[in-house]
Amino acid sequence: MYEAVGEDHPQQQVRRRRELGSNLLGIGLSIVATIIGLVILAWAILFITKGRFLKPYFERIASNQTQRTVDVAGDFQLFLNPIDVKFYAEGLTISNPAWATRKNFFESKVIDTNIATIPLIFGNRRVNWLNLLNGNIDLEWDRTGTRNTWTMGDPNKKAAPFEMPVIRRAFVAGTTVRYRAPQMQFVADIKIDTVRATNTRLDNEIRFAGGGTMRQRPFTLSGSLMSPNETVAGGRNKLSLHAQAAGNVLDVSGTLRGATDIEGAALKTQVRGPNLASLFDFLGVAVPDTRRYRLTSNLTKRGGDWRFTGMRGVFGDSDLAGAMTISMPSNRLNIDADLRSRVLDIIDVGPWVGYNPQRLDAMGAKGAIVQDGGRPRILPDAPLRAEAIKNFDAHVDYRVTTVRMDNFPISNIALTLDLDRALLKLSPLTFDISGGHLASDISINARVPQVITDYDIRLSPTPMGRLLAKFGAEESGTTGMIKARVQMRGVGDSVHKSLASSNGRIAVIMPAGTFWTRNVQLAELDIGTFVQKMFEKKLKDPVHINCGLIAFTVRDGIAAADPILIDTKKNVIGGRGGFSFKTEGLDLAVEADAKTFSLLSGQSPIGVGGYFAAPTIDPISGELLTRAGVGLGLSVLASPLAGILAFVDPGNAENTACGPVLAGARANRQHERDGGKVKGIGSGKPTTVEEPKQKKKFLGIF
Repeated sequence: MYEAVGEDHPQQQVRRRRELGSNLLGIGLSIVATIIGLVILAWAILFITKGRFLKPYFERIASNQTQRTVDVAGDFQLFLNPIDVKFYAEGLTISNPAWATRKNFFESKVIDTNIATIPLIFGNRRVNWLNLLNGNIDLEWDRTGTRNTWTMGDPNKKAAPFEMPVIRRAFVAGTTVRYRAPQMQFVADIKIDTVRATNTRLDNEIRFAGGGTMRQRPFTLSGSLMSPNETVAGGRNKLSLHAQAAGNVLDVSGTLRGATDIEGAALKTQVRGPNLASLFDFLGVAVPDTRRYRLTSNLTKRGGDWRFTGMRGVFGDSDLAGAMTISMPSNRLNIDADLRSRVLDIIDVGPWVGYNPQRLDAMGAKGAIVQDGGRPRILPDAPLRAEAIKNFDAHVDYRVTTVRMDNFPISNIALTLDLDRALLKLSPLTFDISGGHLASDISINARVPQVITDYDIRLSPTPMGRLLAKFGAEESGTTGMIKARVQMRGVGDSVHKSLASSNGRIAVIMPAGTFWTRNVQLAELDIGTFVQKMFEKKLKDPVHINCGLIAFTVRDGIAAADPILIDTKKNVIGGRGGFSFKTEGLDLAVEADAKTFSLLSGQSPIGVGGYFAAPTIDPISGELLTRAGVGLGLSVLASPLAGILAFVDPGNAENTACGPVLAGARANRQHERDGGKVKGIGSGKPTTVEEPKQKKKFLGIF
């Protein structure tokens, strides 16, 4: 009736597999339970003993890993509490490498800390709390800048930048941080102490103070970190920092997520001082000098970027706003800024090109003029800091709405500055001026031993009446336009040196238009016509300009007229001579040749002399004195009427061909309409601009 089940029966095989699975599961659970038990036991042993027995193993392993001598003189504890790592050591020292100036990198009387375990597994160092008593930390670079004291392990591996672990809370007493960076000429010693606060909302306040030098400039700093009550989970720390250096004062305030965690923190900065350049000197970078300044901004650190946003303030009598980012891509300092000014005072532009800001502050525009060997000089001679601009790169966009200036209405300045490894470009630099537009591209190459500057400046057609309004011209009756271009190259590390060695061309072109009679007639010394028009109340009758060109060829800093030629309805005005960027001397003569008969015409040149900073206009030239002497002799020997004959202009000047004039051609290509040569307009050949001579008086009245 019953069937016997054999060993090889399927049901028996299923039963055996189930029993085997149960046994394996039991074994696995036993192993896991044993491991857990051992972990709990190890944890319990560590917790009970505080891991004190691990001290020699810690010293040996830590010394081997860091390639330094690690020693604990007193009590030692290392255990999980309950999950995070608790570390306690008395008399802990970590030695420095042999090249360092101090024996130990770190030493302390007591260090007691709690380190987050789980973040540490994923490579994030976070200290939940730290108690440090009488600690000394030595942060030092070697003289080559390739090794430092905090990069542990293999001494041949690349030195890493210093990164503080995130410390949530700290109590520090009697601790000093020492930092040395010989390549940056930077030395700092900071004392840190924690002060218990009586305010129950605060746990403690970490105060720090100290100072040092950077590039031989001393500085001091002080501040505090106010930690919130520890009952506030993940609380924040209020930072307050005050620093002074070279007359600059810096204040930083805000809130940090941790005592050493500045990443993403929203901070406020205030800085003021006599010269913004002296502040940037501490970064080892060169920026233009300024007059006294005051700035506020927000400050945030994102990765390797330090971002200054919402910047507002003043320098001198000008306002400044915008944003700036300082970063270190490829371990090279880079500055990126977007700045703007609503009103820029022209005096505040002076320091940018080398004028002394203190003199400008005290004397205004007159501070740009200095005496050099008894003569006035206005071209700035402050050297470009060529070595400093090799240390960083920059991109700056700067916009100005209005320029406060007496003589010329300038507005809407737009500047793009690019600095790439000592090649500085101001391109483009544009602004509106008196109804016209000026555009320029300036390149300063400091990559070469002798700095090379290229100038390309272009003035679009601009109304002469508006441009010269401050110099006696009026828009009423003046329709003439003016356009210009300057193309030069110079060698030298200052504006003066660059121009004093420059070669190139300067050209100002005047297309057809009208200009006030008074101004033109005074230039011609056409006394008869001027007086006649004055009494006939026709002083403002326009003089018609057919075309004009005022051009100079520049060779080795000496500019020679090439040509000076203005053709009007009644006259041909020519000029010769030139000026020197070397001495800043002027030696020009301008003379008019009438196309029609004129009585009492001087027919002699007006001299323009002196210096850039102190020009003179001398209508009493040698030719006029000779003519006056001849006239006086004729009057005495013959009659007064005969004396007048010496000042009669027969009016034999020919019309000028305006094509070459409007094309800005050189003097050798200028000609009259009938093909004749135009004389007295310069030749473009270099001349020696002499020192101004003492002006002689004529009959004691001039």
